Amino acid sequence: MKNSDELYLSAREAAAELAISPATLYAYVSRGLIRSEPTPDSRKNRYRAEDVRALKERRVPSPEPRGLRSFDADLPVMDTEISTITEEGAIYRGVNCVDLAENDTLEHTATLLWDVSGVDPFAPDNQPEISEEMRTIAGAARRAAPIDRAIAVLALAASADPRAFTRAPDGRAMVGARIVRLLVATMLNAEASAEPLHQQVARVWAADNKHAPDLIRRALVLLADHELNASTFTARCAASTGLNLYDAVIAGLAALKGPKHGGAGVLASQLVKTLVDRDVAPVVRERVALGERFAGFGHGVYKRGDPRAQSLLNALSRAGAPRKFTREVPERIAEATGEFVNIDYALAVLVHALRLPAGSELAMFAMARSVGWIAHASEQLQFGKLIRPRARYVGPAPGRRAGGTPAKLEER
Repeated sequence: MKNSDELYLSAREAAAELAISPATLYAYVSRGLIRSEPTPDSRKNRYRAEDVRALKERRVPSPEPRGLRSFDADLPVMDTEISTITEEGAIYRGVNCVDLAENDTLEHTATLLWDVSGVDPFAPDNQPEISEEMRTIAGAARRAAPIDRAIAVLALAASADPRAFTRAPDGRAMVGARIVRLLVATMLNAEASAEPLHQQVARVWAADNKHAPDLIRRALVLLADHELNASTFTARCAASTGLNLYDAVIAGLAALKGPKHGGAGVLASQLVKTLVDRDVAPVVRERVALGERFAGFGHGVYKRGDPRAQSLLNALSRAGAPRKFTREVPERIAEATGEFVNIDYALAVLVHALRLPAGSELAMFAMARSVGWIAHASEQLQFGKLIRPRARYVGPAPGRRAGGTPAKLEER
């Protein structure tokens, strides 16, 4: 993925990439196939690199089916105004998430991602509606994993909220805030509150650590959205069927649980626990020799390291977290494998440093990412179109009998 300065190409670069004349380039722009905008410091136009490369892919035959190429991490499959990814970090409606995490809260990040200014979704009186059935389920699931408890409670929440199906953008933002507050409270086994979300988490899980509120705040902002990751795409697909935001968040939660997505933080925590009482170098050498992967390292989009992870690790280092985990482990593993640290490892170090409950990596990921799911689900509902991709069939030719034996030619 290119950095923010490389999101654009000059006319000469774009034409060269496509092997076309400038006149043909301008024709593509006029047909809406390539986005163009003025260069800030000159009268020349610049052209979106991703549009140029997507068009190039369409023009060049490929042995891969088009559907598979559509899910390549470097090729966009739909338009969104919510976020994109650069080598400097995710961009939330034009704002770098790393910069935002320096001082902002998850609530403010939500209002940015939801593009809301006419109402205050996190006003003190905008609290979730809690039915007796929801309280019963929450109580029965107190010992369950936070994400499972949240799914169970949210499954009943839309029925309890009389405004769950609103179509008004401001109304959806208000519903979104009630969902986030309910999700956080349910995961913490606490009552919903107007208290800042990061402070709620710190009070319940790390009350004795003075650095906890700010570190948790930073992590939540960094994790709030990350464009079309697996759980967000799942939430958008669910929303495209016309269901409500509560159910779209449930879809996102289910997808997040997988070990290749949000569940990777739990695996990274196991790595951290393994290294607590052991020297780093021998463990890394042994795992590399055995061909084992390191959870929390490598990323399908960030080729030179995840800036969200570096932001959180730097903050942990300033707060006194062991250098062994904030510096030595990332350096040793990068040197041995060529894979750089990602946000899952940084989240695991946060959990270790603050002595948070087991499994809280996934819970915090879900709390934060629910904001992004709501943004994308709302945008998809606004589009009003069903997401219905096609598959390329590569199975047996039509004409087989039910028993599996192809019909004879003369019988076809």
